[in-house]
Amino acid sequence: MQSPSPIRNRKYATEITVANDGEHVSIAGWVHEKRDLGGVFFLIVRDLRGYSQVTLHKGKVEKELFEHVKRVPRESVVAIEGKVKSEPKAPLGYEIIPERMEVLSEASQVLPLDTTEKVGAELDTRLDARFMDLRTERTKHVFVIRSRVLKAIRHFFDAKGFIEINTPKIVSAATEGGTALIPISYFEREAFLNQSPQLYKQMLMGAGFDRVYEIAPIFRAEEHDTTKHLNEATSVDVEVAFVSDKEVMAILEELIAFVYSKVMDYPDLGKLNLKLEVPKLPFRRITYDEAIKLLSEAGEEIEWGEDLSTSAEHTLGRIIDELYFITDWPCAIKPFYAQPATKGKSICNAFDLMHPKVELASGSQRVHSYELLKRNIESKGLSADSFEYYLDTFRFGMPPHAGWGLGVERLLMSMLEINNIREVVLFPRDRRRLAP
Repeated sequence: MQSPSPIRNRKYATEITVANDGEHVSIAGWVHEKRDLGGVFFLIVRDLRGYSQVTLHKGKVEKELFEHVKRVPRESVVAIEGKVKSEPKAPLGYEIIPERMEVLSEASQVLPLDTTEKVGAELDTRLDARFMDLRTERTKHVFVIRSRVLKAIRHFFDAKGFIEINTPKIVSAATEGGTALIPISYFEREAFLNQSPQLYKQMLMGAGFDRVYEIAPIFRAEEHDTTKHLNEATSVDVEVAFVSDKEVMAILEELIAFVYSKVMDYPDLGKLNLKLEVPKLPFRRITYDEAIKLLSEAGEEIEWGEDLSTSAEHTLGRIIDELYFITDWPCAIKPFYAQPATKGKSICNAFDLMHPKVELASGSQRVHSYELLKRNIESKGLSADSFEYYLDTFRFGMPPHAGWGLGVERLLMSMLEINNIREVVLFPRDRRRLAP
């Protein structure tokens, strides 16, 4: 097979305008659509940034080229050289009259799904053929926005003097207990995929790093097969020294508003048909007790000391139709590192950030006393010996500190009004899906 010719001076669709009338251009991309009107044939070529209309008039281009273009299957990769011609009737006000086309990779005639989205596909079909689903306009924009969100998060923290960290994802002990651990074989012993960077970012507070953040995968052996759970997710984790839970809550809500503003600046946002606006600060705050009372008034009874069910979260979301915090949680249902409140040991300085449809983040002021932390670990039925490397940090000068973890996928699905979390992950991992 002959090697493909080099594509010189390639232009994206958005780099060509009516102002290029009469110029020779080179484009390359995928054959998105073909339209045969008898004497005129239209080829729509798609690239990362948009669509180019290639127009062939029978009798005005070489017969061999005309037939070659007509035969090329949809989703084949092509390179085309031609002249830009102003055409008011064309969607972009111009068309490309081809002089040469090279098929760089011919696609099979039968496609796993319709990239024009005129014929819908079930989510499982889309995920099985994710490479093809990513060629659709809507899915592409979701992941371009995801990239934009991650850049915005880094920009936000860098501007505030945070240090970005990278903690281990293979660990010897659980972060919050063993119920959601994914075990792996690690040479001659058992290890686990990390649930959270929690212990390591706290250790960095003892090292004097003061303000750290991490954007990285977390792993949980979730038994639930729901629209909001994943076994591999991306978490934004933050830890700050010499502050309380109130200060890190303020950082969290400021970050959320900043991310929303950056997403709203996305030029193609309108193609997703969203009603998006930057949330107003500060977010509403209700205590756990107030949440229980609101639920009771709505006819949903929750025993004090119980965690909130998905049904209870949805009920609260109908009552409070905005982003809000639930604060002052019972210590019994929060992790061992959550600091008890001064007003009583049964309540801790912990919070959850809620969207009306889903929990987005959770955090707390942390215990910084070695003795209290060791007692808390043992009270949860865990072995303090398993956490020796972590506990040792607290014996040699640990400042008061607080932090939180935010789910990137949950933030995206709530912002973009997407109902299934798998849609905002390139290649999701759940109980049933390990490929592609």
